[in-house]
Amino acid sequence: MLRVAVVGSGPGGCYTAQSLVQQDPDVLVDVLDRLPCPYGLVRYGVAPDHEKIKSLQNNLRAVLEHERVRFLGGVQIGPGGVPAERLRELYHAVVYCVGAATDRHLGIPGEDLPGSWSATEFVSWYSAHPDAVDDGFVLGARSAVVIGVGNVAVDVTRMLARGPAELTPTDMPQAALTALAASRVTDVSMVGRRGPSQARFTTKELRELGTLPDTDVSVDGDELALDPAYAEPSGLPAPQRRNVEVLRRWAETPAQEAGHHIRLRFFLRPVELLAEGGRVGAVRFERTVPDGQGGVTGTGRYEDVEAQLVLRSVGYRGVPLAGLPFDPATGTVPHLAGRVLREGRVAPGEYVAGWIKRGPTGVIGTNRSDAKETVTALLADASALAREERPEDPLAALRAQGVEPVGWTGWCAIERAEAELGASLGRGVVKLPDWRSLMAAAHESAP
Repeated sequence: MLRVAVVGSGPGGCYTAQSLVQQDPDVLVDVLDRLPCPYGLVRYGVAPDHEKIKSLQNNLRAVLEHERVRFLGGVQIGPGGVPAERLRELYHAVVYCVGAATDRHLGIPGEDLPGSWSATEFVSWYSAHPDAVDDGFVLGARSAVVIGVGNVAVDVTRMLARGPAELTPTDMPQAALTALAASRVTDVSMVGRRGPSQARFTTKELRELGTLPDTDVSVDGDELALDPAYAEPSGLPAPQRRNVEVLRRWAETPAQEAGHHIRLRFFLRPVELLAEGGRVGAVRFERTVPDGQGGVTGTGRYEDVEAQLVLRSVGYRGVPLAGLPFDPATGTVPHLAGRVLREGRVAPGEYVAGWIKRGPTGVIGTNRSDAKETVTALLADASALAREERPEDPLAALRAQGVEPVGWTGWCAIERAEAELGASLGRGVVKLPDWRSLMAAAHESAP
């Protein structure tokens, strides 16, 4: 009987658990997570108004309800919790699916001014992540600049332009809903340092900006024309070609009177955040031009864009996990087909999947094939791993160390509490936003 610990209950972890129980009829899988709630970025990273993507939780739920899979939430791995070495003593194999837990920085003056945040922090706030800070993101702001042109940048831009009528039906925490409903932000600039043909957003996400009520979307045709592929996009891959076509249409549409204005800007590189009254007041950009090799070069011409709120959305990054090797250049754990490498040699019984394995690339579905590769390697090693002696039930050993996980019944109790909170507010399900309320609900586990 092979016992496997999967660390992380987001898509990477759930697809790993699913692949294990599908391919091995005897394996038992414990899915451990630092949070008392499962689903990772599907719960805490997908925008609350994207119900279709959030419905993926139903697929992940089916995995965690499998008879040979057990969810153990609220379990910290590493400092202050269960050391990686101890986990390896309790399970025949451990698969780390811990994602990419931090954001990339711009590395420019003024980046740490009040009013300057990572998009990750903003998303965590309106998604009710228990580690989020409620620090008045939109308070006093009239104009916002979103730095980056990927799907997360589109998400936060859209959330800033949404009105209370569209946000109230979502599961957004009440405090965030109240703050966004009272927001005076009317102008949002989403800015990329390269051209439209290199933007990372998907066309579906991009088009959604054009459907927002009482919102005008504008694009500067002169900026688009700096992109060599703009005049003749037929040679671009289909997704990029569709993006260019949408942007071209907006550039040719006259501006409309509206309550919110979204401006998509290209070929502008942030060089400094400028202070006003002790907080951010504007972003200074340098105009860039294509360098002929897929990158851009500066022109020495600058433009200041007003902003009392700046959200940087320039990518996620993995962080080291105590007890595991880490490559700071890539932000990943060194591996061979998912097998962890220590000083270039395979570490028996240790595996990785998801973003900590390949970096923050791909879409949610990419984790399926990624997990399958890792599980194939693990099961190829299974006969040797199963010969090692392990406790009959690792949970008993964890509890003996003072670890008291939130099990599936605890998570179901959190779900009931969120439904009850929503009903009391005249809304649908409303997320509990902090550790105290989550843990209190988890311990009300009686149906």
